[in-house]
Amino acid sequence: MSGVMKRMKLIFQAKANKALDKYEDPRETLDLSYQKQLELLQKVRRGVADVATSRKRLELQMKQLQDQSDKHETQARRALEVGREDLAREALSRRGGIQQQITDLQTQYAQLQTEEEKLTRASQSLQAKVDAFRTKKETIKATYTAAEATTRIGEAFSGISEEMSDVGMAIQRAEDKTLQLQARGSAIDELLASGALNDPTGMAKDDITTELERLSSGSDVDNQLEAMKRELSGGPSAKQIEAGKNVGNASNDAVSDAEEVRKEGEAR
Repeated sequence: MSGVMKRMKLIFQAKANKALDKYEDPRETLDLSYQKQLELLQKVRRGVADVATSRKRLELQMKQLQDQSDKHETQARRALEVGREDLAREALSRRGGIQQQITDLQTQYAQLQTEEEKLTRASQSLQAKVDAFRTKKETIKATYTAAEATTRIGEAFSGISEEMSDVGMAIQRAEDKTLQLQARGSAIDELLASGALNDPTGMAKDDITTELERLSSGSDVDNQLEAMKRELSGGPSAKQIEAGKNVGNASNDAVSDAEEVRKEGEAR
């Protein structure tokens, strides 16, 4: 029975770790670890401050006791000066007790001073480690962010990203619609050109008209080219030919007029 429970515990831990790993952000984990280190460093600094405060308190106590010791010594001297040895003895006795307290406090002071130095070194070492961790943390976060962006871009371009799958399908639909519109436009142009469809504006030309215009344009070009060749070879130019045509037409008109006059004379 214990073996079954142990196995169930392992299975539950494995599934829990997998679920937590899916939602874990390493950058947030690093920030949390850095925050805990700062809190620990703050505690060490607070400990250094507490030890230093205790040490300063001992210094004040030792100074007060030393003042009392000096006072009793002065009292003893004055008592001897006035011949009161008993008072001098009492004063020195009190001074001896105070000196013992000062000695005990000095021992505590030395211990606190050693502890303060130890905590100060620990605080400095921890500060250096926290600074190094912060630098490494920021480097890891930047690297992770760059790797994450690179992976997402790669998934988007490869079409395996769930987030970008809709965008890829939208692009595909837009390309299909564009090809469909281009094909429809070409088909309408062909139908207008063949005369299967009428253009209500009258601007469109069927294929026969277009071919005739093309042939006429080509014939005009051939005539102009032939006239230029004759002009260059010394023959009559196009202008001279045109002038000759005009003269011939005038002569024909004069002959026609004379014939009409002759016919009128014979009729009379």
